[in-house]
Parts: sequence; structure tokens; C-alpha cells
Amino acid sequence: MSLDPLLIELLVDPVDHGELLYVEAAGVLYNPRRRLVYAVSDGIPVLLPDEATSADDAEHARLVGDPGAVRTGAPRD
Repeated sequence: MSLDPLLIELLVDPVDHGELLYVEAAGVLYNPRRRLVYAVSDGIPVLLPDEATSADDAEHARLVGDPGAVRTGAPRD
């Protein structure tokens, strides 16, 4: 289930308050600065720092390189 476009505009990392990457194909929100992966469960972002998982180099490259990844925290044109 994909996230609402308005929600995508509003979402930021709960710790550093920076933008995230929404990777719909993987069903996650990703913070490439901190290399943390947040789950999206049934269209609901789970932005709990204690439930985030770390991304290794291969996962980081896959998430950052996903052509469908959308940056959050900024209005869409």
C-alpha cells in the first residue's frame, strides 16, 4: 500500500529531522545519512527509532539507487 502524497511531504526522520527516501517497492522509509530503515506497515510509517534497522553497504546502495525512491519532507510539484 502506498503512502498518501500529503504524508510524504510531511515525513522527516524522528531523530535528525531530515528528509527520508520513501522506497515503495521495498515498503520502507530510509535515512541515508544515518543508514536506518523504517518499515511502512499497511500504509502506516513506523518511525520509532527503537524499531529501525541498520542498512549494510549493499542495502544502502539498493535503496539509494532505487529509481522509484521519493524524497520526503518537501512539497511535490
